Amino acid sequence: MFSSSDIKQEAEKRALDRADQEIIGKAIEDGIETAWERFALQQPQCGFGQLGVCCNNCAMGPCRIDPYGGKPSHGVCGANVDTIVSRNLLDDLSVGAAAHSDHGREVVEVLLETAEGKAEGYRIYDEEKLKRVAEEYGIGTAGRSKEDIAKDLALGMLAEFGSVKGFIQMAERAPDKTKAIWTEFGITPRGIDREIVEAMHRVHMGVDADFVNILLHAMRTALADGWGGSMIATDCSDILFGTPKPLTSWANLGTLSTDKVNVVLHGHNPLLSEMIVQAAEDPDLKKYAIEKGAKGINLVGMCCTGNELLMRSGIPIAGNILDQELAIATGAVEAMVVDYQCIFPSIPATAGCYHTKVVTTSRKAKIPGTQYMEFSAETALSTAKEIIRLAIDNYPNRNPDRVRIPGKPMKVMAGFSEEEIRKALGGTYKPLIDAIVAGQIKGVVGIVGCNHPRIKQDYGHVTLAKELIKRNILVVETGCAAIACGKAGLLLPEAAEGAGAGLKAVCNLLGIPPVLHMGSCVDNSRILVMASMVAKELGVGIGDLPLGGAAPEWYSQKALPIGTYFVASGVYTVLGIPPKIFGSKNVLNLLTEGLKGITNSAFAVEPDPVKAADLLEEEINRKRSALGI
Repeated sequence: MFSSSDIKQEAEKRALDRADQEIIGKAIEDGIETAWERFALQQPQCGFGQLGVCCNNCAMGPCRIDPYGGKPSHGVCGANVDTIVSRNLLDDLSVGAAAHSDHGREVVEVLLETAEGKAEGYRIYDEEKLKRVAEEYGIGTAGRSKEDIAKDLALGMLAEFGSVKGFIQMAERAPDKTKAIWTEFGITPRGIDREIVEAMHRVHMGVDADFVNILLHAMRTALADGWGGSMIATDCSDILFGTPKPLTSWANLGTLSTDKVNVVLHGHNPLLSEMIVQAAEDPDLKKYAIEKGAKGINLVGMCCTGNELLMRSGIPIAGNILDQELAIATGAVEAMVVDYQCIFPSIPATAGCYHTKVVTTSRKAKIPGTQYMEFSAETALSTAKEIIRLAIDNYPNRNPDRVRIPGKPMKVMAGFSEEEIRKALGGTYKPLIDAIVAGQIKGVVGIVGCNHPRIKQDYGHVTLAKELIKRNILVVETGCAAIACGKAGLLLPEAAEGAGAGLKAVCNLLGIPPVLHMGSCVDNSRILVMASMVAKELGVGIGDLPLGGAAPEWYSQKALPIGTYFVASGVYTVLGIPPKIFGSKNVLNLLTEGLKGITNSAFAVEPDPVKAADLLEEEINRKRSALGI
């Protein structure tokens, strides 16, 4: 048994945020198993797996080989260390690309159903963006209804998944110099599903054994995600629900309410959650909640579904991935509604210790022990109302003696879409370019990615962001990284007090934070578009810009294509968790050094966020010097 002082120390070791620490302590007191307990039980983890030198691709395995030149040096089929490590990397990367891109496909399908009048509760919200994207696809807009335009655009986007034309339309947004590099090295993405299917073919035993060839296709597959599936997901979500604009809201577990029906919306796809936002405003449901003894309905977000709702509707965000069990452990959650991706299969067991109902909604993401309520566009609003009613019905089952909601929520400013950043600068990136040339801002770094129980929750994200802004480097963020910095108070204009003099002056002039929340993990595509537009204004490639990327606490396969499409686009990227490639010196050297001769960028691995800031600043200074600034 832990003593109270031991519990406090353990909680402080696990998480940076005080609200998280309080509920981690409560979970320990309540005897609740969380990701940290399960991580400890897995120690020591398989060293062969961590190095990437085990292969389970066919029934002749599993094979594992000595990464240090001993025996065995080859798998049963004859695959060597370079083949196995690169093939495993491509396998994981393709899973991540498929996750983001399948998300994109679902949003396009709902756009199509909305255009055809088959989707309940949806409408085309941003007609201006609809027309702008349609024009990129060569779709006429003059004198046509928004529904007709949306139908043609949706069909054009759906064709991108199995495209036969040999290129993805949105990849044409990249500057010419960047596209020329892709053409030279044969990594221009041809179609979203095509690259993923070919990747799966290549990892089959007896197909691709050349590690360079395998890794080049990994870059092509990642580009199909970043400039294809993810970018489509972002643009279609904007068209359906509105392009985000700066707004203020709240973050951390303190966003839960002591006297309202709490519904946590968790996952990555905004299609259902946006309908739940509508349903929660239904007067009859509000009245029903009061009849059940509550003072209202309180929606909060979790993970990237939370980011989507935060930046468009101002819905408070309770936390990132490691907060999902903690939210339930507050004892105050009536329902946790999930779609897919980053959902712990453990949450029904956690919920079973309290009164919380866990509702799954996707056929591709069922979890034993949950209540399944299938989501479809045709009945979206009706299903959303059923879910809200279920949560209200569960409110009387809450045990007040087991409820603990920590502290106060932290105020955040979110909703910095690429369009809004450009608008704040007067419609062009020239003011940002001028500030970079003058040295007020040295460069820009995108911090993205997840939480990992190996690292104190949020420590990597927050420490790196603080170090960068102190050095006059503007930070843009998505996903769990953005939530981490929100909880830490860095998504506020007042946070500019911790920035260097030059960045502070720019932030004060524009009234913006030094760390900009740009959305969910598919919204890394916004960072790509922003980088592309700056590069075009300067007449250079993305790889020439003083940019950097970082994923200090990543865990997900989705992080692999994100990091890879950043690097393939020309953005130097530092990972805080070592990828499973250290068993092959050749693979490691290609990704950390060899790519510099291809994309003028590379990967680096640095667990210490202060040292990671050193690496990023050094790279930014190198790019500045090459530009003569």
